[in-house]
Amino acid sequence: FLKWGSKALDNFQVVPPGTGICHQVNLEYIAQSVWSSKDPTGAKIAYPDTLVGTDSHTTMVNGLGVLGWGVGGIEAEAAMLGQPVSMLIPEVVGFKLTGALAEGITATDLVLTVTQMLRAKGVVGRFVEFYGSGLPAMTLADRATIANMAPEYGATCGFFPIDEKTMDYLRLTGRPDETVALVEAYARAQGMWYDASLPDPIFTDTLELDMSSVRPSLAGPKRPQDRVSLDSVDEVFNGDLTKVYKKDHAVRVGVEGADHDIGDGDVVIAAITSCTNTSNPSVLIAAGLVARKARALGLTRKPWVKTSLAPGSQVVTDYLNKAGLSEDLDAIGFNLVGYGCTTCIGNSGPLSEPISAAINGNDIVAASVLSGNRNFEGRVSPDVRANFLASPPLVVAYALKGTVTQDMYETPLGEGTDGPVYLKDVWPTNQEISDLMAANIDDRMFRARYSNVYAGDDHWRQINVVTSDTYAWPTSSTYIHNPPYFDGITMTPAPVQDIIEAKPLAILGDSITTDHISPAGSIKADSPAGAFLQEHQVSRKDFNSYGARRGNDEVMVRGTFANIRIKNEMVPGVEGGMTRYAGQVMPIYDAAMRHKKDGTPLVIIAGKEYGTGSSRDWAAKGTNLLGVRAVITESFERIHRSNLVGMGIIPLQFAERLSRESLKLKGSDLYTIKDVAKIRPRQDVEVTLTREDGTVETFMTRCRIDTVNELEYFLHGGILQYVLRNLAA
Repeated sequence: FLKWGSKALDNFQVVPPGTGICHQVNLEYIAQSVWSSKDPTGAKIAYPDTLVGTDSHTTMVNGLGVLGWGVGGIEAEAAMLGQPVSMLIPEVVGFKLTGALAEGITATDLVLTVTQMLRAKGVVGRFVEFYGSGLPAMTLADRATIANMAPEYGATCGFFPIDEKTMDYLRLTGRPDETVALVEAYARAQGMWYDASLPDPIFTDTLELDMSSVRPSLAGPKRPQDRVSLDSVDEVFNGDLTKVYKKDHAVRVGVEGADHDIGDGDVVIAAITSCTNTSNPSVLIAAGLVARKARALGLTRKPWVKTSLAPGSQVVTDYLNKAGLSEDLDAIGFNLVGYGCTTCIGNSGPLSEPISAAINGNDIVAASVLSGNRNFEGRVSPDVRANFLASPPLVVAYALKGTVTQDMYETPLGEGTDGPVYLKDVWPTNQEISDLMAANIDDRMFRARYSNVYAGDDHWRQINVVTSDTYAWPTSSTYIHNPPYFDGITMTPAPVQDIIEAKPLAILGDSITTDHISPAGSIKADSPAGAFLQEHQVSRKDFNSYGARRGNDEVMVRGTFANIRIKNEMVPGVEGGMTRYAGQVMPIYDAAMRHKKDGTPLVIIAGKEYGTGSSRDWAAKGTNLLGVRAVITESFERIHRSNLVGMGIIPLQFAERLSRESLKLKGSDLYTIKDVAKIRPRQDVEVTLTREDGTVETFMTRCRIDTVNELEYFLHGGILQYVLRNLAA
């Protein structure tokens, strides 16, 4: 399908699979900071680089002075077809950085600190711009790490201005000399060049961090903003074991067929993964040096730890090979598994059967440590409940140690050939890292890797496609299927119907992520999606993941709200994608189909920060296909709110001081919303609530259709329908 698109559509190119993560490829090759082209009169014009991408971590390019952010896939598709990207003019929060990182502190420690601070500040729907005397002390890779995690701190973007560090990076990554010269000349001429000696810019609000105060950090066990100092990880986990996981004592059990046991807090996955950190040579080199020192001292990973290395681009492999560090990483188990998101998005693969059985058979709270950007429940692995984000060198250290229940400084990583080995024995100095970077990374690597980036490997080149105006949908594929979005479409949209006596499909709590709504990881055999695949002769070993099957709406709608860790308050005490229909507990998909057959509209009720996380448009597409007409929450995350509107679902926000709890909402309530066709952006909307005993109440909400353009999309039934009608007119 993608290859057909690259042949059939003008101005559409595909970087083939296996090249790397799109954000890192953007940073290292595609983004230019300033573009130039000819206008309609033939005159050459220069203009700032901008970007919208179908993943929330598109913001990584902000580190290069490129304004950009993530949007839903449906909004990006509309933009490709000429539609504007509309938004409310945001406030801009200034984040002043001063000082410099201390010896042994990594960019990951810094970004986890920044994420914690900005989440506490509250920057959802705002731009964040970094400035201050500390910027010259930061490499562009460090800036990109911070910009990458804008979704985790809630901002639309995390922007760094153009300066000498930008020029250094453009040269290092092999951009042409004329491009580098144009970027500097344009930025200076337009007042976009950053000079720390100038007065501070004016912002809506500000906050400040002295980078010398940053300490070694992880984040977890459930949210990226929950930073934990390295010396407190054991205390936090051991406390959570009682308070969060409700266990009165730690458990250890033997592993069948192995000479070791496993228990609460043991690290079963340690993954160097994600564009957030693998785009940063300093932390990759540091990880390799930890591996080298550990290997020399006779250490290797613990046998229960599943390890992997998945860089965001092939250049990483080149410099690790040149420095001799790939051999050291391989020796302790960090083997290259590919170039992509892997564990960060939930594609960690299964644990060994004996370890999985020990975990699930004994209610063990296993842990993972990964260099990713998200650690939401159920995302990394269905077998792992406690997930910690950390720098690549700390990922290696935790693979050596094998547990998060012990003090990382005071207890040894393991027993080496000459006795106990501690973290201080393997941690590299800043000088060691910078020396290896200087000796092993240059622009020739980037030029060589990206010289033929669109060619692809043999598998890609062997795909034969017929060039045609329309795609020939396969009839038997379980990976790609013609979706029903345009079934029965007419040139004139039908009036939007009122929502009369809708039933709740789910009542959810706070911080419901797009991973909760539409998981990207493994498909369970006993789930509706698993049953569908088996009905179509797909064996369990070939299920693959929801992420791999997002081209098939029949799989994805069955996977909506199917996260194994989601908790629907309509079925107390039950974990997973279940709800109640006519008093019977059943999978959410099955109940939705019964409601659809009954002609009953549906609503979703939730708490704060609904739709946090990935810009996963399937979280809105699947919600639409289940028959949900409205989502009522205390607050929305930016991209998911937009995606809901783009799929013709009305997002409503409880009026101030109202919530599902204050209103005592229950699964037996009925919801009526009238005059939907007359709705206007951000107007107050009354919801009528009919209780099980017939009592009628009302409560107020705010319509979160935010712009006139969004209203047009909604009235057409969705953005795709709007675009199709305009193209056909």
